[in-house]
Amino acid sequence: MAKHSAFTENPGIIIRLEMSTTQTIGGVTKINGMMKAKYIIQIIDDLDLQANPRDSKTGAVTSAIIDSAQSDPQLFPFKTKGILLAASDYQWLDRDRIRMFFVDRSIEGILDGGHNTLAIGLLILNRALEFKGEKPLRKNLTWGDFKKLWAEKREMIGEYCESIRKNDDGSPNTENTTGSDLSFYIPVEVIVPKDPEDKMCVADFRSDLLEICEARNNNAELNASAKANQKGYFDELYKQFQQYEPGLAKRIEWKTNDGGDIKVQDIIALVWLALRQLPEVKDAEGKTVVPPAPVKLYSSKASSLKQFERFMSSPEVTVGEHGDYKSALRNNDVLKAFKLAVQIPALADYIYANFPNMYNAAGGSYGKITAVKKLNESRRNKHTPYGDESVAVASPDGFITPLVFGLTELVDPDTMEWRQDPQRFLEKNLQAIVNDYAQVLSALGWDPQKVGKSPMSYTTVERDYKMALAGMLE
Repeated sequence: MAKHSAFTENPGIIIRLEMSTTQTIGGVTKINGMMKAKYIIQIIDDLDLQANPRDSKTGAVTSAIIDSAQSDPQLFPFKTKGILLAASDYQWLDRDRIRMFFVDRSIEGILDGGHNTLAIGLLILNRALEFKGEKPLRKNLTWGDFKKLWAEKREMIGEYCESIRKNDDGSPNTENTTGSDLSFYIPVEVIVPKDPEDKMCVADFRSDLLEICEARNNNAELNASAKANQKGYFDELYKQFQQYEPGLAKRIEWKTNDGGDIKVQDIIALVWLALRQLPEVKDAEGKTVVPPAPVKLYSSKASSLKQFERFMSSPEVTVGEHGDYKSALRNNDVLKAFKLAVQIPALADYIYANFPNMYNAAGGSYGKITAVKKLNESRRNKHTPYGDESVAVASPDGFITPLVFGLTELVDPDTMEWRQDPQRFLEKNLQAIVNDYAQVLSALGWDPQKVGKSPMSYTTVERDYKMALAGMLE
């Protein structure tokens, strides 16, 4: 029987597993069992999804889970994978109960089953609302939205749970009506260290958790951004955004489904404008990480993100913390690159906002370009991509991306600082660059797809940025 280690003082949470089985291989113990839905309440009260690579959100998946639990509660535990919990400290109690202590919430907690947790939690919340005569929730929710509502209605949930434990006359309800109460089962799997009192065993267990979590979520096609976030590769970049532009930092979807409206892969594509000026590094497998080709900034931001994950995995760039499950930045030049990168979204917005008028000043008629006309007819709200500032004319990404890529020429690879103040450079030179760049649009038939995917677009802009830096572009 496992003992609770002496170094843990938090009260933990108690779950009760029925029909449980225990298996131990090496230093890891796995406990499989069935948990009644009512016991998920304490899990939702106490845990978030920090340890899960993605935040869950409502949609077709959660709707199907709720329907299954309500329409066929006896078969429900055979239709779902349930919930995977991990804790580095635990204690067996009587009556098949386990007290779990989640010492490091960044890797311990709900490793898999976030959508199941959200769905059952939403089912309970809606039943509580109906019990109090309120309308059930219909709107789409992220996990964060749900937790706020859960906290607001927690007293109501408690009253509902108390009501289903008693008959109308106040006597205990001993009937198992599964469909109408919270006694239907949820499959639960618990993984814990074999010996929580053995510090080496616990350290090894923690170092294995990220790999276990990643493998379990591969069935749901865990994407590169979720993996990179879980490994800590965004942590320092996030800190820099928090310091430079906290409003933008909040809008970036650092973790899948966390509610951000700016995809992290869009940001990472911009980060490469600074990173590409650094010397090449070797990834965790000893293979050289080559910066993404310029056209990838437009045509494949996902591949730029994968390259970023490889880049950050390099022992020349990051070092493992807390065992090996999470990494911290160790390369000062990369930190300098991040400090430059956080300034690029605002510069990209400046280019986006000013390009239409500058194209017209170069002799063109921007509003008459077919792709521009169609885009503006279909888009009511026109705003810059990152600052969300209103603009008169929306632009296809293919026209803007090469001009943004040119900013990499302003990064001095020797000092990892700007060669010139980038905002002043654009104010002084962007019109002259656009005068030349307009010929590329003409040569490629004003097709934003061709412009965004053509190497000629990027080489032209690179040349013009270099000439402007040398004072040779008019």
